[in-house]
Amino acid sequence: MITQKTIMSNILVTGCDGQLGLELKDLSENYPNYQMVFTDISKLNVTDHDAVKRYFNENDFDFVINCAAYTSVDKAEGEPYKANEVNHLAVENLAKICKDRDIGIIHISTDYVFDGNSDIPYTETDKPNPHSVYGKTKLEGELSLKAVNPSKSLIIRTSWLYSKLGKNFATSMISKAKENKQIRVVNDQIGSPTSAFDLAKVILDIIPKIENKDVEVFHFSSSGECSWFDFAKEIFGSSDFDVDLHSISSADFSSVAPRPNYSALNCEKIKNRFGISILDWKTSFKKVDFRSAGVEA
Repeated sequence: MITQKTIMSNILVTGCDGQLGLELKDLSENYPNYQMVFTDISKLNVTDHDAVKRYFNENDFDFVINCAAYTSVDKAEGEPYKANEVNHLAVENLAKICKDRDIGIIHISTDYVFDGNSDIPYTETDKPNPHSVYGKTKLEGELSLKAVNPSKSLIIRTSWLYSKLGKNFATSMISKAKENKQIRVVNDQIGSPTSAFDLAKVILDIIPKIENKDVEVFHFSSSGECSWFDFAKEIFGSSDFDVDLHSISSADFSSVAPRPNYSALNCEKIKNRFGISILDWKTSFKKVDFRSAGVEA
């Protein structure tokens, strides 16, 4: 177990308008030892190498938390170039700049790098085999970061991320409930819903403990596993909506991109390395206040 050091760090967060970036921004005031700068594409286009280089010439950072991602899984099938730009080439841009300046990166990746053929939670040493464009481009991003190999850098794979902020499965379910009393959700895709708040807090907590020379991969998700249908039942069980919820198979659900049938993550490595605890997904979900963000749950 690594002990925490008191340190003042300048941290850049890319993709700050996504749900993880927004949670990091909300939490930043609780970390007085961090000077955090939040950028979206309008402030820093991470796919533009020259723009990234100019930005880092004008600003000093100790760490980058890369939340920038092309996350529209179905849309990526028809826009592989755009997905590759953000999920792969942008990561390579950041990695090269950070390598030259001895800046660490925490890069966020996904359970979709796996094929879903396992029946036990995936470990960091299991071989990725993505089936979707989204998963393939996220894996290419991981590989590019490993190839450049800036020190003090991590890849954190997470799964089924949700938040009271931004667009995700939980907020989408609540929005659908306002429009339609009947909702159909697949019951044969298994994973672990993960609170973006929990992930953001873990990232900020472990930064002073990062000492690795070579890029390392970690998994972080809530403990336990469920189907999307089980998750939907939990969402509506915690709400005032009167919905007619139906479970269906993946074969009955029309989607452009293939999803892994099973993508739960084994998180023992991050727990042991950094001495963190991980909540059960139901316990964690109950802590999220959707009403505070104007979402009636």
